[in-house]
Amino acid sequence: MNSPHALQPETIAIKPPGLIHGVILGAFCLGFGLVLAITDRLTLDDIAARALEDRQNSLAQVIPTSLHDNNPVTDTLLMKNAHGREITVYRARKQGRVTGVAYEIFGTGYAGEMKLMLGLSADGRVLGVRVLAHKETPGLGDKIEVKKGDWILRFNDLSLGNPPAERWKVKKDGGQFDQFAGATITPRGVLAAIRGGLEFFAANKAALVEAK
Repeated sequence: MNSPHALQPETIAIKPPGLIHGVILGAFCLGFGLVLAITDRLTLDDIAARALEDRQNSLAQVIPTSLHDNNPVTDTLLMKNAHGREITVYRARKQGRVTGVAYEIFGTGYAGEMKLMLGLSADGRVLGVRVLAHKETPGLGDKIEVKKGDWILRFNDLSLGNPPAERWKVKKDGGQFDQFAGATITPRGVLAAIRGGLEFFAANKAALVEAK
């Protein structure tokens, strides 16, 4: 008969292989998640910096630097256009006085929405228009880009009264402006967008150019 004080065999706890694998996998996922989070953060910062640079470049093309001594990118207003769409208005100032504004305008082309930047002087004259994004047909509709032709430059110094609002159309529709051979829908959409942008300025001029 065994003595109650006899040494008992030592029990060695062996962890199931599945548990070990689970711990390893969890540690790997945690480490990967941390790396991904850090990379994502760095990428977001880089994307934000590039977006800011792109916006500055776009504004420089529609608001001459001679018109301002501030940074229009940081002097902004949030407003809603006639369609209820929120837009950011960038304001150029010189010695505190608003000398020009710029904001995005939108038109419908052959292949979908077109996004442009419109720059206006404090008295409502077009300082410049540039295409920011579009999906128009290469060789036809893409002539709205300044690098593909000078069509988009023809609006400089014009206003809602010069020509009158009803003349802000392509010639095919009874307006003043040329369309493209084989591509009328694209310039029609751009002209509608510019006319809408001018009407927005006329309706909100006091809020846009007040020196606040």
